[in-house]
Amino acid sequence: MTNSEIGTIYIEDLEIGLSRSLSKVIGDAEIEMFATLSEDRNPVHLDDDYAKASMFKTRIAHGMLSAALFSALIGERLPGHGTIYLGQNLRFTAPVKPGDLVTATVTVTDINLAKRRVKLDCISVGDTVVIKGDALVLAPSKAQSCE
Repeated sequence: MTNSEIGTIYIEDLEIGLSRSLSKVIGDAEIEMFATLSEDRNPVHLDDDYAKASMFKTRIAHGMLSAALFSALIGERLPGHGTIYLGQNLRFTAPVKPGDLVTATVTVTDINLAKRRVKLDCISVGDTVVIKGDALVLAPSKAQSCE
């Protein structure tokens, strides 16, 4: 992902299959900041001893922390600036552990030009797929920007 991909892709320029990805290491600092921001201090995220007794046997990142990468992609890169989230469906399929590299990808699967709605497939991968889902957004339009 390069900074040249940050901006807006107007709905008129979108194509089925167009995708963008963003990778990030989810470390202790990110987990702690997310816990503070979200007020979710579940000890499975923050306490090693507690997490050792969990089904995961180690601490895991908040699922929504990894899912937030979709928001970054949609708001910054595809479709980008001016996009409005209308909905998001997510299924968490595997945990993200501190230090894991997560790559989130959004791919255009449907375009409704008349309503300016775009459906995106959303997937995040660590060592395995960790999130599957889709999003519905209201995309910016060239016609709208000229009004």
